[in-house]
Amino acid sequence: MHDFSYYTPTKIVFGRDSEKQTAGLIKEAGAAKVLLHYGGGSAERSGLLDRIREQLAAGRIPFTELGGVQPNPRLSLVREGIALCEREGVDFILAVGGGSVIDSAKAIGYGVACSGDVWDFYNFKRTATACLPIGVVLTIAAAGSEMSNSCVITNDDTWEKRGTKSDAGRPRFAVMNPELTMTLPPYQTACGCADILMHTMERYFNHGENMELTDGIAEALMRTVIRNARLLVKEPENYEARAEIMWAGSLSHNGLTGCGTDGGDWAVHKLEHELGAMYDVAHGAGLTAVWGSWARLVYGERMERFASFATNVMNVPWQGNERETALAGIRAAEAFFREIGMPVNMTELGVAPTEEQIEELAEKCMKSAQGMPGIVKKLSREEIAGIYRAAR
Repeated sequence: MHDFSYYTPTKIVFGRDSEKQTAGLIKEAGAAKVLLHYGGGSAERSGLLDRIREQLAAGRIPFTELGGVQPNPRLSLVREGIALCEREGVDFILAVGGGSVIDSAKAIGYGVACSGDVWDFYNFKRTATACLPIGVVLTIAAAGSEMSNSCVITNDDTWEKRGTKSDAGRPRFAVMNPELTMTLPPYQTACGCADILMHTMERYFNHGENMELTDGIAEALMRTVIRNARLLVKEPENYEARAEIMWAGSLSHNGLTGCGTDGGDWAVHKLEHELGAMYDVAHGAGLTAVWGSWARLVYGERMERFASFATNVMNVPWQGNERETALAGIRAAEAFFREIGMPVNMTELGVAPTEEQIEELAEKCMKSAQGMPGIVKKLSREEIAGIYRAAR
């Protein structure tokens, strides 16, 4: 077991109609002027944004707005948000949406609270030490950004997708009503379930000492997501299943499932980030498209771990030895992804990179990782390119 610190300062308000408490939570935070930040789409169509606007007006909380956040949130909109906040005297950001909106809000918050170019935090030049306070009304269970210290932004000048981490960016509160996720299309729900699983799997597949309790929490979380993701395919308006998935999303990425371990592998996320930057694919789908190819390359480095995943998470019977059990677990995971409508290769994802593009993806992946990504197995540039090829 490794030593660790665990920090989760976000206040969670969970349940039906919980969004009605938003204005009160903002007042508790002492906000003088709010940036209402969102993507649009379902939050606008469902009337949620209008209800939030009415709350802010009724509470006499001044606010300005910036919509237009896209999946794989763009640096250009972040810069626009920073300028808007500085011009309007904003001292609090309310993110209404999913991980993309929250990440965009965090980046704006970093840019306002810290001098200099905000891209420096994503280009490995410095770490953010301050952030405007952020609140969240969550509409998509996926990224876990509502409780995490991480934030991913795409530079739409260079088409690089980069992440940064800072505890300064952890939201002050997150309002989580599972009913708000019922308007999502099935594909987006499935992408969210895949993202939640991958956040836990990245930590579960490690190469150091492990903590029995942490492993048990991680395995239970993954089983819960798998069971309820299957249920949502058949019953998309099942509140209890939505609630389980939403809470799993927060716990999957607030550090809990990595306590006492080496922190996990994260190579699959690095691989997907480059796919997301090049092809603008949904994050969860990009992860499942490359995971199997990564797993088949590295499983021999931690075979007992992959065998445990097979038996304890994917309910695969013991196959006589660790190798066959591990491989059966990889196949079972891919079968589950397909079952909920997720791709397990790039053809199914709808992209077909050329050899030249594969080399570019591998080069950018190395740059993003600042060396060889991975913990289970440190990946060379050639191995990264090989994973992309195997996933075609």
